[in-house]
Amino acid sequence: MANLVYKRVSTDQQSTDRQNLVLAEAGIEDPVVFEEDPGTSSRLHPLERPKFSELLTYARPGDTVHISEMFRLVRGTGHILDVLDVLHRDRLALRIHDGAFSAMDLTARHPRTGELL
Repeated sequence: MANLVYKRVSTDQQSTDRQNLVLAEAGIEDPVVFEEDPGTSSRLHPLERPKFSELLTYARPGDTVHISEMFRLVRGTGHILDVLDVLHRDRLALRIHDGAFSAMDLTARHPRTGELL
């Protein structure tokens, strides 16, 4: 089972330094990193972002997707549910290492159906 790390910054003026720190502190074993080009808009639906799409293509059931904070992947409730639908369908776990939702396993039970992963 692979550990897939997703990173993104909103502008080319930003860096992934903070994300790198949070993810390094998490001690993720043998990470496979997918990093969007700087400036990949947060307005673009996560499922339409090139590197996140690449991550989903690479992923296999049982893999874990790691993000530093929820807002690196999604901005709104609709996007969260859309992403969780895909992760659940593909039997992928999601680990958020800092900030909102970091203490919860959002993929163990599907938020819409209640079905266990």
